[in-house]
Amino acid sequence: MFDAAFTPRRRAVLLSMAGVPVLLTACAQTAEDGGGSGGSDAGGGGGELTVGTTDKVTALDPAAAYDNGSSTVWTQCYSYLLNTSIGSEDGRPEPDLAETAEFTSDTVFTVKLQEGLTFANGNELTTEDVKHSFDRQLAIADPNGPSSLLGNLEKVEIIDDLTVEFHLKEPNDQTFPYVLTSPVGPIVDAEVFPADAVLADNEIVAADAFSGPYRITSWKINELVTFEAFADYKGLFGTPTTSSVVMSYYADQNNMKLDIQEGNIDCVWRSLSATDIADLQSDDAVTVHEGPGGEIRYIVFNFKTNPYGEATEDPDPVKAKAVRQAVADLLDRTAISETVYNGTYTPLYSYIPEGLPGSGTQFQDLYGDGAGGPDADRARKRLEDAGVEIPVQLSLQYNPDHYGASSGDEYAAVKNQLEADGLFAVDLQSTEWVQYSKDRTTDVYPAYQLGWFPDYSDADNYLSPFFATENFLVNHYTNPKVDELISTQRGTQDPAEREALFVEIQDLVAEEISTLPLLQGAQIAVSTATVQGVTLDSSFKFRISPISK
Repeated sequence: MFDAAFTPRRRAVLLSMAGVPVLLTACAQTAEDGGGSGGSDAGGGGGELTVGTTDKVTALDPAAAYDNGSSTVWTQCYSYLLNTSIGSEDGRPEPDLAETAEFTSDTVFTVKLQEGLTFANGNELTTEDVKHSFDRQLAIADPNGPSSLLGNLEKVEIIDDLTVEFHLKEPNDQTFPYVLTSPVGPIVDAEVFPADAVLADNEIVAADAFSGPYRITSWKINELVTFEAFADYKGLFGTPTTSSVVMSYYADQNNMKLDIQEGNIDCVWRSLSATDIADLQSDDAVTVHEGPGGEIRYIVFNFKTNPYGEATEDPDPVKAKAVRQAVADLLDRTAISETVYNGTYTPLYSYIPEGLPGSGTQFQDLYGDGAGGPDADRARKRLEDAGVEIPVQLSLQYNPDHYGASSGDEYAAVKNQLEADGLFAVDLQSTEWVQYSKDRTTDVYPAYQLGWFPDYSDADNYLSPFFATENFLVNHYTNPKVDELISTQRGTQDPAEREALFVEIQDLVAEEISTLPLLQGAQIAVSTATVQGVTLDSSFKFRISPISK
């Protein structure tokens, strides 16, 4: 609940993971804890740090992408009003560009900026840029962008050059401070980014429109990015430990593994196979870093094009649901966890992963043998009772480059499990990520693989983006009761009541299965033994600024 010391018109933010009301106020941090202001020179150590990844970038414009590869780049080169300190154990938002941030009424969240903020190109960073950043997210509403996270934002109002108000549609939104730390939160230069269109990557780089710990000095998408420390950065992360960083993109994780072992690169962030990770853990030349879990892997069903969907030749909602439920009956998550991932991913039986309030066992209780295993007899009866023709013809798509090479083995296992008893005939196909991210939002795939790397450490982030009517999946799922419950939990201040709503929401969507949870995984990074400062925490963000060698 809100602290009784605050009047109804002057309240602090109730952070759902912290459990207490606080006023978000910027404070100085020492170099020892990784924070503080950037100062007037770039700082950082000499030499160059090289980070390898297979994670693909969709766009440098924060309005045009909603994936981990893009967001990892944004984390280095853009600033946010609020962010999460390096090493945070609870993921609580703290001021980044902000000096203070607080609820000043039930529906108004007020942010005061630090003085003297600039972009790397010398343009002043004011509340004009703040309003512009959020207004353009809503105006563009790119189907591959994160604008769905702003579903409760009514308008942004400028009070003066340093003060801005966010007016919310619904009161007491427990998630809004977290949203400001998320992929929808980067503040962009209003003099550079158009109000109603996505800006090309090369134009952003040429305009030097950055305000984060680093600026990008060279850019070749999904091949090579060079970062240089931004001298006038004044945000939460402080002066980068290493002034020059190269991010190198690999098409083949085997080559990336070899390069980290031989010291050709300094650090790896996503994605190595479970076998590679197990092998590297016994290699004294490298260090395997593990952070809190939160990543999930799941199947999405498109309600228009999945079998018996709204746009198929034989639309029938009863049959369509029976097919989705039969898939849930046949999956053996434990087998996939052990045979494909060597236990580095574990079975996931609810939409909210283990460790967060509201995590449950809906898909263990409602489907299969009731204990987490498959049950072909139950699936067959479900299909026959609904009048579904057997075998069900199911087109299933997966991505081979964005989620790691093990995705091929994972979805081969899914196909085998669905076909083992003759209930399904699965047409399994794969597409490269750049095309995949476009196809999935245009009804191309009836059922397909996605993974989720959370935007912030709150259980709502596993519900609102997926199941609200205007969701980022664009899979045509809608349920007014679910919309109502999602809205209610956002404004519920009592943690126990909010958790009960999380469970109720999951019970409803677990019956309808617009998505099907499969696995939960931890954060993994690998560095050479001489590298220091790799920190994987509850922010679920990979920050380069504290890393050195």
